[in-house]
Amino acid sequence: MAEIKKYIAVDLGAESGRVMLGSVSARKLVLEEIHRFDNGPIEEHGSLRWDFDRLFYEVKTGISKATRAAGAQVWGIGVDSWGVDFGLLDVDGKLIENPFHYRDSRTNGMKERAFEMMSKRDIYENTGVQFLQFNSVYQLLAMRLNNSIALAKAANLIFIADLFSYYLCGKIFAEYSLASTSQFMDMRTSQWSKDVLDKLSLPIDIMPKIVSPGTIVGQLA
Repeated sequence: MAEIKKYIAVDLGAESGRVMLGSVSARKLVLEEIHRFDNGPIEEHGSLRWDFDRLFYEVKTGISKATRAAGAQVWGIGVDSWGVDFGLLDVDGKLIENPFHYRDSRTNGMKERAFEMMSKRDIYENTGVQFLQFNSVYQLLAMRLNNSIALAKAANLIFIADLFSYYLCGKIFAEYSLASTSQFMDMRTSQWSKDVLDKLSLPIDIMPKIVSPGTIVGQLA
């Protein structure tokens, strides 16, 4: 009988989140939805934010249900979300505030402000990313230009899916596919673009190590 391994996947979509149990054998993948929950932005301090504490509770609930449903050893847990959004951690590793949601209006006009500091051509040649006003680079620029207290306190920037992984295993990192949506990762080196970050006066020291998709980053805490 072929060996079947169980894996748990957490998928954070634009309107809902879900926790899936995957059963993997040599020739077959079977997916079972275990837990689903709402995932819309909340209004907080006049802006749209991720409701992180509630969502993390739902993620833990789903993982607990999936572990029981597996009835066997779980070989791994993975978390995914859309790109661009991120959280900021302080020097003690605590989330400073609920992360901004990409639908928040604070990035209006930020592309044009960025092009005053670095040409559109140079940004694209560095990053190869489509120009969308909610890209991480414009979110971060909006925070800098608005003298964000959270940004001033930040020791680490961490993308949303990686933030949930961090709260599960305690490891800070940036998964490559998420980092690539930021528009401050150099597409040629697969590292942070010092050129883009310097030209826009954005902090490179808060950027975590970029890791490849599928990297085992830690153990469930």
